[in-house]
Amino acid sequence: MTSTTKTPGLFLPTSLGPLPLANRLVMAPLSRNRAGADGVPGELMTTYYVQRASAGLIIAEGTTPNPVGQTFPNIPAIHTPAHVAGWRQVTDAVRAAGGAMFLQLQHGGRVSHPRTSGLTPVAPSAIPLPDTIHTPDGRVPAVVPREMTLQDIRSTVADFARAARNAVAAGFAGVEVHAANGMLLHQFMAANTNRRTDAYGGTVAGRVRFAVEVTRAVAEAIGPERVGLRISPANTVNGIQEGDETPHLYAALLAALADSELAYLHLEFADPADPLFARLRADWPGTLMANPALGWPAPLPADGGLAAGERLLAAGADLVALGRGFLANPDLVERLRTGAPLNPVREAYTMYVGGATGYTDYPTLAEASADGSAVAPVDAPAVTSAVTSAVPSATTRRAAEAIAGPVSR
Repeated sequence: MTSTTKTPGLFLPTSLGPLPLANRLVMAPLSRNRAGADGVPGELMTTYYVQRASAGLIIAEGTTPNPVGQTFPNIPAIHTPAHVAGWRQVTDAVRAAGGAMFLQLQHGGRVSHPRTSGLTPVAPSAIPLPDTIHTPDGRVPAVVPREMTLQDIRSTVADFARAARNAVAAGFAGVEVHAANGMLLHQFMAANTNRRTDAYGGTVAGRVRFAVEVTRAVAEAIGPERVGLRISPANTVNGIQEGDETPHLYAALLAALADSELAYLHLEFADPADPLFARLRADWPGTLMANPALGWPAPLPADGGLAAGERLLAAGADLVALGRGFLANPDLVERLRTGAPLNPVREAYTMYVGGATGYTDYPTLAEASADGSAVAPVDAPAVTSAVTSAVPSATTRRAAEAIAGPVSR
């Protein structure tokens, strides 16, 4: 990725391989639990993504490549013709609105439950999630997963490749392989969740092998220019403990994939002041997408991550992925471009609740102004000075009319 300016701005157009992007702001994948119980996206999800089509790229939420990989209730999937058809409605509508989409492929591994998927979870080793987990019956203790056999590993690699082909058939420009946040690929990488003694465990090289094989299989299935990889070094979510191995794990992973010509590497919780950021940037020869460390779960900064994003670009990132800012602001790109105030995130509606509230009813700046809402400068001490609407907005209605004619940070 090249630019004529020394430090390219977030709002300048660019490209991701053959895919033109209107700007360098990416909507990060955000699990919202609004698919049907069968994992099929519906009109509500279409409306949500159409509203946010001004992002340079949308990475749709973590989507299950096979039945046993389902994490939580109402997570979308991409392993049946019905899933493909449901997602096709989403991508067609977003494309008509001028947007571009990748789909994140997410296998939960031990982050699953029989009450949700109907199946015993699988994992690199029979080590349960050290916490309760959300199911259709509420939060319950996690179960002990079944240790994957070599045949399970081979079939799961094949399922990821098949899911990638399904995603392309559903109209996505590409996919993102999720190797972060304590999901299955991350479980293989961390020593506390991988006690295997075969070729997929033990050494650092053995523990990154599964992630490498999945990523290469997906790239072979649809072309490397259509494939991104997401990582979250040192992230302890879902009981992951990398310990002092973090630099060695990711050095080995990136070395194994450096010649793969992937579309991008997506680094979660990126901090340009962290020496690991500079090392990963130096080790990765291709496009680097960075999701800034914004203090989650602390409140979103008043500028939505704008200053942090610009610092990441100056430090060598090519694209900046924002999560909560896009969640609460369908017109985030325009708000950041003009220094407008942001809607606050209504945390009570982010996951598990379903429905349009806190999902498709966030107003655009124009709608808030038309309603007489007060506005605050973007550098105000609290984002909560901005006002949201509790009823479906005009943006929601327009997106729904167009249709009738899917946590990052």
